[in-house]
Amino acid sequence: MRFLIALVFLSVPFVLPSKAQKKEALKFTPYFIASESFESVGVMDVNNDGKPDLVSGDFYYLNDGDQRTIFRKRQRIGDQPAFAEYFDDFSTIALDVNRDGRMDFVTGGWFGESLRWHENPGKNAVWPAHEIAKVGNVETVRAWDIDNDGQLEIVPNTPNSPLHYFKLGAPGKFTRYDVGDYKTHGLGFGDINGDGKGDFVIRNGWIENKGNNQWQYHPDFDLGKHASIPIIVADVNGDGKADLIAGKAHDYGIYWYEQQTGNNGARSFKKHLIDDTASQYHELVWTDITGDGKPELISGKRYRAHNDGDPGAHDDVGLYYFIWDGQKFNKHIIAYGPPGIGKGTGIFMQVEDLRGSGRKDIIVAGKDGLWVFFNEGLQ
Repeated sequence: MRFLIALVFLSVPFVLPSKAQKKEALKFTPYFIASESFESVGVMDVNNDGKPDLVSGDFYYLNDGDQRTIFRKRQRIGDQPAFAEYFDDFSTIALDVNRDGRMDFVTGGWFGESLRWHENPGKNAVWPAHEIAKVGNVETVRAWDIDNDGQLEIVPNTPNSPLHYFKLGAPGKFTRYDVGDYKTHGLGFGDINGDGKGDFVIRNGWIENKGNNQWQYHPDFDLGKHASIPIIVADVNGDGKADLIAGKAHDYGIYWYEQQTGNNGARSFKKHLIDDTASQYHELVWTDITGDGKPELISGKRYRAHNDGDPGAHDDVGLYYFIWDGQKFNKHIIAYGPPGIGKGTGIFMQVEDLRGSGRKDIIVAGKDGLWVFFNEGLQ
């Protein structure tokens, strides 16, 4: 009965009560996938049939193209290592590592301190795990094109180990590149100074890409002890300068930081509040879900990020999107309420068009289950 109530409750689009927001509100249809408690989900075409499937933890979920049964067929692919309430599986990055034409995925874990890839065997069988390297405690992993060659590099966020990344060369072979002795919770990547090269962003500054794996640190800001992963680099206010968006991963609040430059060229970042009513904004996505050509911010409260050890851990959980109106971010609720009615995030979520509708859907794993929120467009 509680599950039925949850479905009814979640099927209503929740928005803040202003008329302007109601006019812009997206409708989402919630779709339950599994009660598993893995915190990461990836979108990839597992069986090369041209349709996006889901991979999360020990399973993949097939897209059969039928709205009534989509993702209902699942196949076990292995056993992710379990440590108390955590699975040591903090990302699901789609990448054809061995270049055999089948999509594999890259993940890493805090407890095993390793980065690894799981090989797609092309049949209903266990996906073999291959260690890339021992890297220290992995908070999560991201993929960015570090050297502008059109290929994604693998970047683990290792708060207790120096910052580095891995480049895929020959099939199944990665080369490690060290950036420097930067140990922080919080990581982003983007062109801060407008020189055409992507820079790293950590919680207490940015690391300028000088080319040829040469880096220069600039302590121009401090985002706090536990910044989100990712820290988003984007020109929020359209002034031609890259700003930052960062959540408090283990406390209350999410903020944007406006880049400003003085007459002498000095760079600073002015802090602006987005929302301080929710805690554990650990995972952020910046992409267009309204279809207007401008990106929106999608985030939410990570459910039991530290197993009830964070401020606000016992608050209701929520999944939200935020629309920039030219002056500020307006918050819209996708799903909110007690666990089982609201929806929290995990550590690695996806925003992709799963049905070929032309609209991006939201796929969220977490300790409160795996769900899809189908985007039905503006109402």
